[in-house]
Amino acid sequence: MAREITDAEFAKETDKGLVLIDFWATWCGPCLMQAPILDQLSEEFDEEELKIVKMDVDENQETPQAFGVMSIPTLVLKKDGEVVERVTGVHTKEQLKELVAKHS
Repeated sequence: MAREITDAEFAKETDKGLVLIDFWATWCGPCLMQAPILDQLSEEFDEEELKIVKMDVDENQETPQAFGVMSIPTLVLKKDGEVVERVTGVHTKEQLKELVAKHS
């Protein structure tokens, strides 16, 4: 399962390895459609290969603002602390696996 993180934890949780960050909100229909797909993806990857974290944009506004998140869901892929991909909207598990494979 994707783990919830806060603004305070963001740097520590996303500065090493390959990390997929899901910027979402509880009221966002597409975000709720994306969540089970991310959970399935997290079961297929060891956390050493791909770490998946979620950030509620209503409860944590500093980080989404810093990343210029204007619509949700926005998924940001970081590799060793650097943003390597950014996509918005709902994506299939296959699309996300392709995104991850490009940077593994």
